Amino acid sequence: MTENYPDFYAEFRRRMAKLNRAIPDTMKSFGALHAATMSQKGALDRKTRELIAVAIGISVRCDGCIASHVRAALGAGATREEILDTIGVAVFMGGGPATVYGAEALQAVEEFEQLVTPA
Repeated sequence: MTENYPDFYAEFRRRMAKLNRAIPDTMKSFGALHAATMSQKGALDRKTRELIAVAIGISVRCDGCIASHVRAALGAGATREEILDTIGVAVFMGGGPATVYGAEALQAVEEFEQLVTPA
């Protein structure tokens, strides 16, 4: 659980950059997978894909996933209400542990929504 999502996100990005330098081939492949999944045109728009990633991040209890994908969902134009609906689905599917991380996701929304401008 994190105290401040914008600060956590900045530290998370620094750690990911370090990992990228340590295992560049793996991270280059992961980056290509990310781009192919989240950036490419398809049946789902970017906002919907990011909302799905938020729900999965909650379900698997991943602080970094929550920080990254809440921020990206807001950047893709997701509203607070859409993210709250996403949190609700994650709680439904993930039970008690998902409620804890759902609260974390709401905290991330509250901290990022004033900082992130939709694209």
